[in-house]
Amino acid sequence: MGDLGFAAQLAEDLSEEDLRLVLTVFRTDVQRLTDTMAGAATTDDGTAFRRAAHGLAGAAGAVGAVGLEAACRAAMAEAGPLGALLADIRARAEAALGDVTRVMIRLDGRG
Repeated sequence: MGDLGFAAQLAEDLSEEDLRLVLTVFRTDVQRLTDTMAGAATTDDGTAFRRAAHGLAGAAGAVGAVGLEAACRAAMAEAGPLGALLADIRARAEAALGDVTRVMIRLDGRG
């Protein structure tokens, strides 16, 4: 399948159909968990924020989105302002979702 960047290992291990499914679930998880983190940041609920960061770290690690995983793991250990942690996680999540889009385009034969 060529150079798929962060999803290269998944592409080696999974069929195209399964890779597409995993990336679709990842995309959904990113949206759901960052929304949860945003709500937790708004109410200053550190426990809920860290719980969502933990879930997102696992999802990111499963697909090889290392930057996002690292930001989430750092947020789990931080006691700093949740808004700042969320901003970093969102930026890395957007980058990971951009990678997902590029992989999906290649799977669709358009890239």
